[in-house]
Amino acid sequence: MLAFGQFVSSSYALATVACWGVSDFLGGYTARRFQPFFLAGLGHLAGTIYVAILAVAGHQPLPPMWHLAWAAVGGACGGFGLGFFYRALAQGSMGLTAPISAVLGAAIPAIFALFTRGAPRPLAILGFAFALVGIWLISRPEGGGRAEGLSLAVVAGLGFAGFYIFMDLAGTGAAFWLATASRASALVVTAIVVLAGCKFSPTYPAGFGLGILAGCIDVSGTVLFIRAAQTGRLDTAVILSSLYPTITVLLARILLKEHFTRWKAVGVVAALAAVPLITAG
Repeated sequence: MLAFGQFVSSSYALATVACWGVSDFLGGYTARRFQPFFLAGLGHLAGTIYVAILAVAGHQPLPPMWHLAWAAVGGACGGFGLGFFYRALAQGSMGLTAPISAVLGAAIPAIFALFTRGAPRPLAILGFAFALVGIWLISRPEGGGRAEGLSLAVVAGLGFAGFYIFMDLAGTGAAFWLATASRASALVVTAIVVLAGCKFSPTYPAGFGLGILAGCIDVSGTVLFIRAAQTGRLDTAVILSSLYPTITVLLARILLKEHFTRWKAVGVVAALAAVPLITAG
C-alpha cells in the first residue's frame, strides 16, 4: 500500500514537472516582449479563476482558515518570485536562469528541514556541493561580463523556496481550494507591484493569450504538487517537482536554439543534478 502511495505521489510530481516546465518556458519567452510583472499578474488572474471554478464544480469542502492562510502566504512568496523569474528569463538565457532558481528553491527548504527534522544525510551535503559548483559555473563571466538575470533568478529562487515551505505548512485539505488561496494571494502581490510601478506596457498582443495559457498551466502544476505532497512524502514531491527546469531548458534548446558554452553547460548539469540530491536528504 505504501509503495502504491509513493507511485501515485510520484505520478503527480512528474505531471507537475511537465506543467511548470512548459508554463515557465511560455512565460519566459513572452516576458521578453511583455512587462514581466504584468504578465505574471495576468497569469495569476486566469489561474485563480480557473482553479476556483474547478473547486466549485468539484464540490470540494473548504479547508480550515489556517490552512488557507498558510497557502496564501506561500502564494504571495511564489507570486513575487514568479515575477522576478519572468524578468530573469527575459534578461538572460532560459537555460541558465531556470536552474539557479530551482536549486535555491530546493536548497532553502532543505535548510529549513535541518532545523525542524535534524541534520541532512550525506547525500544532501553532496547536493549542496553540486549546487555551489553549478551556480558558480553558470554565473562565471564570459568575456568580462556578468550573466544577465542572475540576481533576479536568485530572488526568484527565494520566493519559490517560501512557496514550498508555506505550502507544506498548509497541511491537508482540498487541493483546489488551497491552490485558489495560493494563487489569489499571488495575484494581489503582483497587482500591487504593477499598480504601484505603473508597469503596464503590453507591446506584444499575443502576450495576453500566452500569459493566460501559462497561468492556467502553472496553477495546474500547483494543484498537482499539492496532491503529490499530500499522497506521499514531501521530500519525494519536491525532488521530482524541482526538476521542471529540464523541460524549460529542453524547450529553449529545441525551439529557440539557445547555445551554451561548455562550462556553462556543465554548470547547468550540475545545478539540475543538485536538485534531487539536496531534497533527498
